[in-house]
Amino acid sequence: MNKLFTLFCPVALLCAASAWGQAPAAPQVPAGVPAAAAAAPASADEAEQKELSQALGEAGNSPVDFVRTLEQHLKKYPQTKDREKIERALVSAAIEAKDDRRIALYGQKVLASNPTDMQILGKVTAAILALNQDKEGAEKAYAYAQTLEQQLNQLRNQAPPDGYSVFRWQTVTSRRLADALRWKAQAEGLLGKTSDAIAEAKRGWDLNPTAAGAREWARWLLASGQAKEAIDRYADAFTLEDPDSTEEDRAKDRAKMGDLYKKLHKNEKGLGDLILQAYDRTSALSTERLAKVRENDPNIQAKAVLDFTLPGANTAPLKMNSLRGKTVVVDFWATWCQPCRIQRPMYEQVEAKYATNPEVVFLSINTDEDRTKVPSFLTSQKWTQHVYFDAGLGAMLRVASIPTTIVLNREGQIVSRMAGFIPDRFVDMLTSRIEETLRER
Repeated sequence: MNKLFTLFCPVALLCAASAWGQAPAAPQVPAGVPAAAAAAPASADEAEQKELSQALGEAGNSPVDFVRTLEQHLKKYPQTKDREKIERALVSAAIEAKDDRRIALYGQKVLASNPTDMQILGKVTAAILALNQDKEGAEKAYAYAQTLEQQLNQLRNQAPPDGYSVFRWQTVTSRRLADALRWKAQAEGLLGKTSDAIAEAKRGWDLNPTAAGAREWARWLLASGQAKEAIDRYADAFTLEDPDSTEEDRAKDRAKMGDLYKKLHKNEKGLGDLILQAYDRTSALSTERLAKVRENDPNIQAKAVLDFTLPGANTAPLKMNSLRGKTVVVDFWATWCQPCRIQRPMYEQVEAKYATNPEVVFLSINTDEDRTKVPSFLTSQKWTQHVYFDAGLGAMLRVASIPTTIVLNREGQIVSRMAGFIPDRFVDMLTSRIEETLRER
């Protein structure tokens, strides 16, 4: 799970809190800077540590002063034991501030000691390309993008993290991989390898179509003299439904497309038809992608508990929305969990109490990573109730251990959470919580 967080979650600054006896009070965190960054690293020499803590306190709420303080500290203490931590903090602060110069400067320092750090590889690659369109910058960016591509390919072939289906994991990593291929294409194009740039850009587009990917593809098609094909790609960028493409971006795509079209045809006659064709093309892509998502992972766009569809282990899939208006008792368990087996007869006692009450529903949710073991387990244990697979619901409900019992009200909101269980009180406790929920109606 660590790789997932370091790859897809916001970067956190790594400076630890000061531990000196009389150290100054923790300073306010500068706007846009994670709280962990407001204190100095704990392993430095005491005098150096106190000086840094005081300086950070004086920086107040200014992210600019925060960065300046760390840079001045490195200048004064070039041999500090915490240099790597401070440089990583500077990278993270630069990412928060969208400061390409510092992302590239300090990011390359961090990558020198940890060249496969996916936490910053992509950011550093993009920053270098934004700053340097020369050969040296392109060579560095290409090397970083290639490393990122290799790391992502390894990650894609690993088992999905908790809460991710195989399809969802492939989707998420494919998006990042498409970015890496787009950066490779840009670097190759800048190095004069236009054919390779076109091929990499197309690979990225085929993997995950984006407006940025279409623009990069168009750029190198145009550089190779393929103006007509470049116009089509700018049309794709203009018409594609892409939340990362702004109105300003689309306006530039339209202008570029129009200029190129007029150079070829002397006017814009026929350009409208070309744009309509692009709309048809990109709409078909979006429709196909959405259909594939719904077929393989109906929960990828789930925002609430009742949005989920749970695949059945021994029954048909269940749309959680069909349970709206009912009290739902959810039991999260696994085949390897001995307490879950002990708890099962207690669940059955509670279920029996409400067997004739249509307002109460009991769901048995299996959390095994290897689902193939579940049918034989159910047979051996003679469990006859309907069982469903987690499919990300546990992550939505923040289930951190099993067994866990959650009671949902009629709107799908959590009204009770029982992590673990007390054998001699479980039946009475769960019954009481169900009754409380029913009285709220």
